[in-house]
Amino acid sequence: MLSNREIFFQHMGLPSLNPLDLEIEKAEGIYLYGKDGEKYIDLVSGVAVSNIGHRHPEVIKRIQNQLDKYMHLMVYGEMIQSPQTQLAYKLKEFLPENLKSTYFVNSGSEAIEGALKLAKRFTGRSEVIAFKNAYHGGTHGALSILGDERLKNAFRPLLPGIKFIEFNNFNHLNQITPKTACVVVETVQAEAGIILPKAGFLQALREKCTETGTLLVIDDIQMGFGRTGSLFSFENFGIVPDILTLAKAMGGGMPIGAFISSQEIMRSLTNKPELGHITTFGGHPVACVAALANLDVITKESIYKQAEKKGLIYKNELIKHPLVTEVRQKGLMLGVDIKGDVFKLVRVFLRNGLITDPFLFRANAFRIAPPLTISEDEITESINLIWQSLSEL
Repeated sequence: MLSNREIFFQHMGLPSLNPLDLEIEKAEGIYLYGKDGEKYIDLVSGVAVSNIGHRHPEVIKRIQNQLDKYMHLMVYGEMIQSPQTQLAYKLKEFLPENLKSTYFVNSGSEAIEGALKLAKRFTGRSEVIAFKNAYHGGTHGALSILGDERLKNAFRPLLPGIKFIEFNNFNHLNQITPKTACVVVETVQAEAGIILPKAGFLQALREKCTETGTLLVIDDIQMGFGRTGSLFSFENFGIVPDILTLAKAMGGGMPIGAFISSQEIMRSLTNKPELGHITTFGGHPVACVAALANLDVITKESIYKQAEKKGLIYKNELIKHPLVTEVRQKGLMLGVDIKGDVFKLVRVFLRNGLITDPFLFRANAFRIAPPLTISEDEITESINLIWQSLSEL
């Protein structure tokens, strides 16, 4: 009988030849547990997924209740299902007036695909503008607007009509014209290493899109649901998108995504052609009740209001280490630059009971994004382990 590890390497399609290679038996709160009792602090929340911690009891309870009623019934949008309607209505409560029509999908990449189609369909335009060093997913459309040639060149040809401009370059905003269907942007560039917008940049982008009739798509897939200290990241910068994409932390650990817009814009997918966007499992009822529980926990307990304070504890302590050259931080999401090999450091972290990861587009940095529920005592414990690991490196 093959072990799980042998099956993993022999029979599973893998995205990398160098995975973390951890076999996890259980997860709870901020901790993951190995099959031999190893205990790890999850400092990346499954890459910005488990914002309320692993296996939150309210999420588990809602899932169990839904399993007693029904799971998949019919392809998305054909039957009225309470988990979907209640989640859409709850989201509306926390979003600006123009963002009240939600289309549920299964993942962030699918949300981006839907947003691109929606923008093209509504505007009748084909040009899309994205940013260098941006990450929006791995499907063909999402890959087309990914801002790093190294990860996408092997899969060309991709979508035509894509332009790339530099984040924080005000002059580049002049490339947005009445020919542009949409601009897709992260308010904080995540995989670039947590790059924050310069003062006024996102506001200038919003103004340019409005001026040219271009739809502004904000990718809040990694930064949403409290990660930046507000429920949605764009709230930090005083702007409102025309289309919002969500996923990752949306489901409290279950797979779900969404693209959200006005009813006027969204209805353009219903005609010429009808079924302009379709999905079988989008808005799965079990994922929707998990997402509703997740949203209730985040908003009722206001856990996101402590994200900035907790993030600053990490920033103020880690910048003191001699191997740390810079720390960029927004809420409880940090990019830490070091002098040394980040990939070796990740392995040292594992030996010391910490799970972190490097960024896709910044070779000398690692990410810190623990569950928002992490306590200050647990933050101190993890900082001590980070210091120990850096010293061992």
